[in-house]
Amino acid sequence: MPAHRLFRIAPSLARLIQKERGGERVLEGYFPDQPQHSTFVQIEETGSSLILEAEGDGASEEPADLPLAHAQALLAVSQGQAEYVRTRLSIGAREIRALHFVKPGPLDLVAVASAPEDGQDLPPLPWFGPEVSAEPAYQRRRLALDGRPDAPEVELTNAALNSLLDLLEDRFTTWPLPGQAVGSDEPGADASPPSEAPVSQPATEADQEVDDLGIEDAVIRELARSLQPRQR
Repeated sequence: MPAHRLFRIAPSLARLIQKERGGERVLEGYFPDQPQHSTFVQIEETGSSLILEAEGDGASEEPADLPLAHAQALLAVSQGQAEYVRTRLSIGAREIRALHFVKPGPLDLVAVASAPEDGQDLPPLPWFGPEVSAEPAYQRRRLALDGRPDAPEVELTNAALNSLLDLLEDRFTTWPLPGQAVGSDEPGADASPPSEAPVSQPATEADQEVDDLGIEDAVIRELARSLQPRQR
């Protein structure tokens, strides 16, 4: 069973993902930990289930379908709850899940499946923040039962924003190899010599046509810039 790597992301990037791709609301209610296993109820837009989690290296989940009314009754008596919006993205055959938590508190994570046959850990994308895979406090069960961990907000950079925009605009379809740059901030992306300042020229009809052709991309990037946190 593939393991999932978890990364924090900037809240403004999570907002951009939801605006562009939407998402599915998920409610989960967790019951007290038990030796060797634990249980929780999950309510999704497509159905509801009671899930048995096995502990240990061979951890697995065994879901059993439930009527919605039964799932809501179990959710009401659960010890801790989590609520989040899940948005699915993909690069090739690899799925990325963006998780925007609203309960127990605001938190934005991405989960990426990492299969043993990969041979090596895939490099995180530039828009991923710190990895928290090894921190139990960021697992959904611990979030529901113990609350949101106290951590500083992830900083948003131009490289992160451009990398996410490239993914949302389907500009690349394979996961980058170690050391391979992704996004619009790659060295050498601008072929103009840095020492020469551009000379302003009067606008022509041809310039206007070029501007019209690029207006859709400009609107998208302006939207993304408006979601960035304001400098204090």
